[in-house]
Amino acid sequence: MNNGSFDLFVPGRLCLFGEHSDWAGRHRLTDPSIKPGRCLIVGTEQGLYARVEGTWDFFELKQLSSTGLELPPNEYRAEYPVLEDVARSGSFDAYAAGTAALMVREYGVGGLRLDVFRRTLPLGKGLSSSAAVCVLTARAYNLVYDLGLSVEQEMDIACRGELMTGSECGRMDQACALGTGRPVLLTFDGDGFDFMGQSSGGEFFYLIVDLKGRKDTRRILRELNEAFLNGDRGLRDALGPVNSRILEEACRAFSRGDARALGALMNHAQEVFDELVAPCCPGELASPGLHAVLGHAALRELAWGAKGVGSQGDGTAQILCRGREERAELAGILSKDAGVSLLELGIGITP
Repeated sequence: MNNGSFDLFVPGRLCLFGEHSDWAGRHRLTDPSIKPGRCLIVGTEQGLYARVEGTWDFFELKQLSSTGLELPPNEYRAEYPVLEDVARSGSFDAYAAGTAALMVREYGVGGLRLDVFRRTLPLGKGLSSSAAVCVLTARAYNLVYDLGLSVEQEMDIACRGELMTGSECGRMDQACALGTGRPVLLTFDGDGFDFMGQSSGGEFFYLIVDLKGRKDTRRILRELNEAFLNGDRGLRDALGPVNSRILEEACRAFSRGDARALGALMNHAQEVFDELVAPCCPGELASPGLHAVLGHAALRELAWGAKGVGSQGDGTAQILCRGREERAELAGILSKDAGVSLLELGIGITP
């Protein structure tokens, strides 16, 4: 065990294109006719900040509430059955506990003190806040116990830790482990995945819009999985060949620095989602709040394109603005007119 404490930062993850393709690609395990899933992601500038140190017998977790208030620490024995029970409890500590349980079982490690002292990443908005906790826990164990795990191994155990909670997530969320900076193309084939960094030939100015709505991500994942396994052709096309074509064009637009073309692809991807994916879960994916923002008149003058984020629904929208000044102007308009919260994200932008 390494002595002393360590500071860690894990960002969130924004899915630029290809939401739901990760779990769809996993179904190739039982049906090889399904196309591999593909998505394009980027790490957010927002994330989780934590201080970690090793302990012998206990997993001690200190987190911030959904409103940012400091919660009292919880302490659990660093034993697999104990941590597994916490992971399946549905509590706020479940995600970290699930990952810790697997670390204890598979690597024979002991306890850990994990203090999440700052969070700039909103919860439940499709930016991988739960996956960030799991990656943070796996990385903390890796560092404190000097395990030498690769980032792929951290992502794998973080994903399995989240699945232990009952989540039906795929492997896209844990790509927050790859850090911030440039877009990354992920390919999902059964239980395997590959990733490749993409070049950015220009500057791209994004607004991430917290719609302040409500959505049930677990219901979305459950109903879409059911429709997919029942052979819904529109859904399979949207998450397979149609998505793959959009991804290829998006990567080329990024490499050219062509924000206009990228924005047009965002609009097209949203149209495909609304036509072929949303009908499989109409209760959650009608998304009136999302479509009100996407249809706001100011976007026509100040943005190149816009679409939903993550599982979609009324959680978060992403808008590609025409420039830095246009982003600031649009942020002011949407904050006033729609009562939303906004985060900025830049790709290929020098400080």
